[in-house]
Amino acid sequence: MAKATRKGKSVTHLLIEDGLVTKEQLLEALETKKESGKSLARTLIEMGVVSEVKLTEVLAQHLDMEFVDLGNYHVDLTAVALLDEKIASRHLAIPLKFDEDTLVVAMADPTNIFALDDVKMYTSCQVRPVVATKGDIEDAIRSYYRDTEEASVEMIEGIDSVGMEDDELAEAIGVAVDDAPMVKYVNYIIAEAVTGGASDIHFDPQEKEIIIRYRVDGVLHDVKSLPIRTLAALTSRVKIMSDLNIAEKRVPQDGHYEKLVKGKPVDFRVAVLPTVFGEKIVLRVLDKSSILLRLNDLGYDGETLEKYEEAFMRPNGAILVTGPTGSGKSTTLYATLNVLNDETKNITTVEDPVEYRLSGINQIQVNPKAGLTFSSALRSILRTSPDIIMVGEIRDLETAQIAVESALTGHLVFSTLHTNDAPGAITRLTEMGIEPFLTASGIVGVLAQRLARRLCTCKEAYEPPPELLERIEFPVEPGETIEIYRPKEGGCSRCTNTGYKGRIALTEIMRMTAEIEHLTIEEAPTTEISRVAVAQGMRTMKKDGWVKVTEGMTSIEEVFRIII
Repeated sequence: MAKATRKGKSVTHLLIEDGLVTKEQLLEALETKKESGKSLARTLIEMGVVSEVKLTEVLAQHLDMEFVDLGNYHVDLTAVALLDEKIASRHLAIPLKFDEDTLVVAMADPTNIFALDDVKMYTSCQVRPVVATKGDIEDAIRSYYRDTEEASVEMIEGIDSVGMEDDELAEAIGVAVDDAPMVKYVNYIIAEAVTGGASDIHFDPQEKEIIIRYRVDGVLHDVKSLPIRTLAALTSRVKIMSDLNIAEKRVPQDGHYEKLVKGKPVDFRVAVLPTVFGEKIVLRVLDKSSILLRLNDLGYDGETLEKYEEAFMRPNGAILVTGPTGSGKSTTLYATLNVLNDETKNITTVEDPVEYRLSGINQIQVNPKAGLTFSSALRSILRTSPDIIMVGEIRDLETAQIAVESALTGHLVFSTLHTNDAPGAITRLTEMGIEPFLTASGIVGVLAQRLARRLCTCKEAYEPPPELLERIEFPVEPGETIEIYRPKEGGCSRCTNTGYKGRIALTEIMRMTAEIEHLTIEEAPTTEISRVAVAQGMRTMKKDGWVKVTEGMTSIEEVFRIII
């Protein structure tokens, strides 16, 4: 009978219609059900009247859903990696594959809307449920979420590098690299990390094992380990993916490759670094969606955004964004260029490397081996009549001088600098050798930032002790009690039990006023420049952090972690 004509009919009706159960057997099962308290389906299976597979097939027809026999199904490991094992076991659900942008998930009870919502929230995917037997799903969960060390031992079974000559070892490594389990394992790690929101994947070789760590929201977490004997096969696999030299193990190497994850292209920057225990590998995940962020998505509030917009909407001048590595400087500059980018402007960037391709913008990749440095590229850019220039980073005196002089000759220049705060950028340029009068005239504003973890929606409110607020100089009136938020202990599935989900920028912006110009020319210390900037209305990153704590965006502990 066609499936469409069976939709909506009760499961018992379909069982009788197919001759799988007689009316007498059904009545007997109903009596047994009353005594045992078990479901009718479980009772029929335990009585041996109908098999679990047949009963599940009938359930699928009743729900007008596809039935899947997992014993004969090729499961995509990158799909499995999207869902945590605890959630899979709790809801008896396992991802099977991608159908364009939709994740196909096998479930024992596809009518459980709470389970469906949980899977959707955790994977950030649209979900299409299919039906599979409870036993098949339990077997699949045990199989596909098996211990990674056992998987790796199985992967390298038969490969023993002890006592091998170099050419024999290279041959053994080649076998491991081409072996499907290693390929699948690396794909699994990448898919799991990207789905979990990781910005970096670290493979750290130690004396006896390889520690695999993900950096999520700026914090590294140990997630897995592999036996150290798998390192040669692992590094070879990653090097092949990123077009690096497999034979070279003594010097650092940098590479790049693109991979489809969840049906979308993701770029990876690969760095390989020789250590005493072997080659350390870091994969930096370049999420292209971040370049489409608006400035207020990054956490810029009204006051800071207004001051920053006032600076970058000028026709000329230099704007510096400062902070340590990983503080979101490039993301801020890309978001700014998105605001300024239109057909009336000639925008050119010089970067090392070009992390994201921006439509309508001329981007130049630094290549020191070919003689294309930041300074040489800048000189060439100025001959192409640019309106806006972005320099990935000011690293030396020559680059700094050309950037500042460009700002003085009618160009709007953006760049980054490694300093602790906004006032420190002025002192840093002077230390690099830039004449103070050029800095005072060319710089129109400095934006400093850090990235704090954003509290998950599972956050909990509490009243902090008054003595703590006084000690950390939290802005509260004496005797006043306030309610702020902290991460919930144990978190939830959405934040993978950390209490934090996503990040938010803590910022300070210093405008080049007449008083600060005067202090710059006099080569005043950073502390004096900072004092005047604060007096003129600059809100420090610490104070910006307290504002975001008050608004429930982040926690006191997080502000302490990244600023104090």
